[in-house]
Amino acid sequence: MKKRTFLKLSSALMATPIISPLANLVPGEKLKNWAGNYTYSTDRLYSAKSIEQVKEIVKKYNKLKVLGTRHCFNGIADSKNNFISLREMDKVLSLNAAAHTVTVDASMRYGQLAPYLDSKGYALHNLASLPHISIAGACATATHGSGVKNGNLSTAVAALEIVTANGDVRTLSRAKDGDAFRAAVVNLGALGVVTKVTLNLQPTFKMRQYVYENLPLDQVKAHFDAIMSGGYSVSLFTDWQKKRINEVWIKERVEGGNKQVAKPTYFGATLATKNLHPIAELSAENCTEQMGVAGPWYERLPHFKMGFTPSSGKELQSEYFVPRKNAVEAILAVERLRDHISPHLMISELRTIDADDFWMSTAYKQPSLAIHFTWKQDWASVSKVLPMIEKELEPFRARPHWGKLFTLSASKLQSRYEKLPDFKKLVKEYDPQGKFRNAFLDSTIYGS
Repeated sequence: MKKRTFLKLSSALMATPIISPLANLVPGEKLKNWAGNYTYSTDRLYSAKSIEQVKEIVKKYNKLKVLGTRHCFNGIADSKNNFISLREMDKVLSLNAAAHTVTVDASMRYGQLAPYLDSKGYALHNLASLPHISIAGACATATHGSGVKNGNLSTAVAALEIVTANGDVRTLSRAKDGDAFRAAVVNLGALGVVTKVTLNLQPTFKMRQYVYENLPLDQVKAHFDAIMSGGYSVSLFTDWQKKRINEVWIKERVEGGNKQVAKPTYFGATLATKNLHPIAELSAENCTEQMGVAGPWYERLPHFKMGFTPSSGKELQSEYFVPRKNAVEAILAVERLRDHISPHLMISELRTIDADDFWMSTAYKQPSLAIHFTWKQDWASVSKVLPMIEKELEPFRARPHWGKLFTLSASKLQSRYEKLPDFKKLVKEYDPQGKFRNAFLDSTIYGS
């Protein structure tokens, strides 16, 4: 959506009465996701400013989805009928120093929350590459960040509040609700409207990051675990050419007065002499500070600054998760497709994520490697490459990111989630008439 359109929509959201559709605010322009590749199926958008208004909207409509920050590349959050926006419900509700938790409105973005937490002496354990995403949306899709000992963003959730299909409000917590909680955190938007999230906190900390260039692929084969354990969070960026990793991004915590100087080489890669963008041709202006300059955790864990357009702008994204024990085999399997992949690729990123216990998480019960692809915006070509990648990753039962592009069949996807039947039972309990079902859920979770 263009900046002018966004401003008009934001103003209208603030001024429009409840239960009045925000339709045709800009004639002829449809709602799209941030990258512009996906056009949503309706512009019937209703704004809620309180839990009571959420309940009212949920009760009024037979079909409804939440429209969040629109960072997904597929139809997981789409609706042909009605959208509800919680954009104005984006406040910190309470900070519990004794419990080391914060409770926030679910539509709050990480980029909003993080500076507040830091000012109070707290931090989150992990952040995604982009700080622009909403907390509820990130957790619902198992969005992750990086680190061999770091779980994805949903692993910080201690409790959440959901408005179910009949307008009831349910609160689930890890401490009290067991399986229902483990099913509801990574919920794919299927259970209802998440209105509040409580997150576990830790003491604030400083970080720095270094970038190394041209890591030989042979070193990845021989020392993968050591390479990925070289920092609090490590990312490898590659175009799959020349038997090398283009860039290694190492993010490490600054402990006390430690003024450690970066080594000139890292497993054969050379320390960069200037800030770099993961896509070499692009300016590093919108990337977080590198060169070992210490800063707050929330200004180093993401790759991109909050105030800038994330990544490259017009792009497509795909991502597949494989067991970390199979990481090297999976990397080499994809590398064999380099000449098919590279013509359509901007860059790939390799990251590790620790295991969790959320039923529909891509890292459920398995420490994982995430193989990410940032594609040129050419779906006709990308749609031909994805089945090739999925075939190569078939031996590892790869799980695609819920919010990104994939072509895996419903039967194969479903077979990779052992708790899916139990998840469906909970969906039936929370949403017996399928109010929150959409085409994406019908085809992936309920398709054959």
